Amino acid sequence: MDPVPALEEPLKQPLKSVLGPATAKVMAEHLGLHTVGDLLHHYPRRYEERGQLTHLADLPMDEHVTVVAQVADARLHTFASAKAPRGKGQRLEVTITDGSGRLQLVFFGNGVHKPHKELLPGTRAMFAGKVSVFNRRLQLAHPAYELLHSDSEEAVESWAGALIPIYPATAKLESWKLGKAVQTVLPTAQDAQDPLPGSLRAGRGLLPLPEAILKIHRPHTKADIADARARLKWDEAFVLQVALARRRHADSQLPAVPRRPIPDGLLTAFDDRLPFTLTEGQQKVSQEIFDDLATDHPMHRLLQGEVGSGKTLVALRAMLAVVDAGGQAAMLAPTEVLAQQHHRSITEMMGELAEGGMLGGAEHATKVVLLTGSMGAAARRQAMLDLVTGEAGIVIGTHALIEDKVQFHDLGLVVVDEQHRFGVEQRDALRSKGKQPPHLLVMTATPIPRTVAMTVFGDLETSVLDQLPAGRSPIASHVVPAADKPHFLARAWERVREEVAGGHQAYVVCPRIGDEEDDPKKAGQKKSPEDEAEKRPPLAVLEVAGQLDKGPLHGLAIEVLHGRMHPDDKDAVMRRFAAGETDVLVATTVIEVGVNVPNATAMVIMDADRFGVSQLHQLRGRVGRGSAPGLCLLVTEMPEASAARQRLNAVAATLDGFELSRIDLEQRREGDVLGQAQSGARTSLRVLAVIEDEEVIAEARQEATAVVTADPELTGLPGLRTALDALVDEEREQYLEKG
Repeated sequence: MDPVPALEEPLKQPLKSVLGPATAKVMAEHLGLHTVGDLLHHYPRRYEERGQLTHLADLPMDEHVTVVAQVADARLHTFASAKAPRGKGQRLEVTITDGSGRLQLVFFGNGVHKPHKELLPGTRAMFAGKVSVFNRRLQLAHPAYELLHSDSEEAVESWAGALIPIYPATAKLESWKLGKAVQTVLPTAQDAQDPLPGSLRAGRGLLPLPEAILKIHRPHTKADIADARARLKWDEAFVLQVALARRRHADSQLPAVPRRPIPDGLLTAFDDRLPFTLTEGQQKVSQEIFDDLATDHPMHRLLQGEVGSGKTLVALRAMLAVVDAGGQAAMLAPTEVLAQQHHRSITEMMGELAEGGMLGGAEHATKVVLLTGSMGAAARRQAMLDLVTGEAGIVIGTHALIEDKVQFHDLGLVVVDEQHRFGVEQRDALRSKGKQPPHLLVMTATPIPRTVAMTVFGDLETSVLDQLPAGRSPIASHVVPAADKPHFLARAWERVREEVAGGHQAYVVCPRIGDEEDDPKKAGQKKSPEDEAEKRPPLAVLEVAGQLDKGPLHGLAIEVLHGRMHPDDKDAVMRRFAAGETDVLVATTVIEVGVNVPNATAMVIMDADRFGVSQLHQLRGRVGRGSAPGLCLLVTEMPEASAARQRLNAVAATLDGFELSRIDLEQRREGDVLGQAQSGARTSLRVLAVIEDEEVIAEARQEATAVVTADPELTGLPGLRTALDALVDEEREQYLEKG
C-alpha cells in the first residue's frame, strides 16, 4: 500500500513542531499521542454544559477526574508541624458543590497562596485531580483548576463553545490544557482525508470527516455531538471491517488441499461406536465444517459452544475426517492439564480406533499422540517420530507443538482450543507447518456476542453450538453472602458434605495459591482496592484446603491443584479426582477449561467477586456434567449494594453464556475485549461501542465486503488506504494478517 504523501502531510506533523517539545513529550508519554492527527482523534469523553453542574455524587475512587463546580466555602487553617514548629504550617480547605453533592479540596504549604486568593465562595471553575478518601470523605488533594468566572469566559469560549469538552486526561495534562492544544491544531482538520467512499457517505447521510472532527471538539449543540459521533463510528467500524474483509479475500486466494472423508472409513467407524446420537446442532455444525474442509482454500472457522455443548466431539469428528482423507490433525491446548485431559478423553472416545499400528487396533485405526513440554526425552522422541512418518494421525499438545523441531508428514487441520488464551504468533507458526496452509478450526467456550465475533474474529466464519446434549443436568447457582450471613457459609459446607455422602465430588475454587505470595517482599506492595477495603488478601488454595481439612470438611479426602505444581503431580491429582478417589479438589482457575469429571456435582467459589463474569460461567461449567444436578455456590464478602454483588447476582440468575458475555462486555472496557486479549495492541476503537453499535458493525461489514470484492487493492480509494495504514498500526496489522 503506497501512502499518498501530499494528502497526508498536515496530519502527520509531529506535535512538537506545533505545540513545543515539553507539551508534546507529555502527550507522547502519557497519552500515546505523537502527531497532529493523533490529537485530532483524541475525542472528548463527555461534555459539560456551562450552566450545568456535574454529579459529584458519582465520583469514582482512585481515578483522575475533571469536574465543573462552584466554591461553597474556603477556610485557611494554620497549624504547627515538624517543618513549621511555630504554627506557620498552612492548609487550605475548599468545599465545592454541584447540587448533587459536595467535595472537599485541600492545598498544603506553599501551594495555598494562589488558590486562597482565587477560590472565593461563588467562584465557578473546572477542577482536575485524583479522588481519594480522607476521614471517610471524598477529597481532591492539590487539584489543578481553571477558573470559569466572567473574565476568563471569553478564553473558555474560544476553545469550548457552549459545551465544555472533558477529555480523557492524566495527572500531567489536565482536560482544559488538552482542549487548548486541540484548539491550536483544529484548523488542520480541513486536510483530513475521508476514508469513506463518497457513495457510502451520501447514501447514509453522514457528515464529511473535517466537519465531524470540528463538531466533536467544538459542538454548539447536543445534535452536533450526535452527528459527529455517528460519522466517526462509521469510520472506525468500516476501516476495521475493510482490513478484515481484505484478509478474508486474501485467504480465499490461498491454496489448500481439499480433505474429503472416505466412505466407511475412520469417521464412519467412530460414529458407529458412539453410545448416543448427535444433537441437531452438532450435526449442522459438523456439516458446515465438512463443507469447508472439502474446498481448495483453507477453512477459517470459529466454533463457539456453551460449556458442555460437545465442541470437542465436533472437533474430533473433523479431525477424523481429515485423517480419512490422508492428512494429519493437530489440536493445540493452552495448558498441559488441558492437553492431557483432551488426550485422555479423545483416546477413551475412540477406543481401539486410537490404537493404529498396535495389537488390538481396529481396521481403520490411527495413532493419537500427546506432545507437551514436560514429557520425558524418550516419549517425546517417539511422538515426534510418529508425526514425521505419518504413523500418528492425531496429535494433541501445548505450544510445544510449535517448536521448530516438530515436523509433520502432512498437516491438514489445526484445531485451536480456547483461542483467546493463545497468541496469534503461535497460531501462525503452527499454520506454517503444512505443505500448504492447513485448515483452521478455532474453538471457544466463552460465548462471544455476535458483534465481537464480527470485530475480533472478523476473518473467521462462525458456527454456534447452543444446545446441550441430552442427559446434561441443570446447574443451580446461589450467592452466599459470607459477611452478612455467616451461617449461609456453614450451610454451604454442609451441602458439600451431603453431595459427597451421596457418592459425588466437589470443587472449591480460590483466587490465589498461597505460600510465597504472603511474603510482602515477593508479592510487591501494591494491593487492590478490594484488599484495602477488606484489610485481607484474597483467599488462597493452600490456606483454605488446610482450614477445610481441620474444620467443616474434616474426614473427607481433600487434595489441592494449582499452576505451580509439577505437571506429573497435576496429572496424578486429576487422575485420582477423575477416578473418584478424592472427595474435594481445592484448586485455582487451572480447572476453568476442559476438565471433565461427570461425578463432580458441587462447586464452591471463594471470593467469587474477584473473578470476571465469563470466568465464573466457565468455572461453573465444570459441574452438572453427568446425570445428577449441579450446584454452584458463589461466596462473597462484598456488601449487597456493591457492583461486585450485582455481577454475582447476574451470574446466579442465568445459565445463558451469551447473555452473561454481554453483561461482561458492558462492564469491561471494549479495549480489553478487542485489543489486549488478541494482540497486545491498543484498541483502535474510540467511539465505537461493540455492544451498542451492533447495527453499524453489521452494516459496515456488508459495505466493506462489497468494496473489497470490487477492488481488493482499494486503488480507487486513496483516503481509505491511508486510514488503513493509520488505524491498523503495525502490531494490529500483524494480528489481522495472522487472524
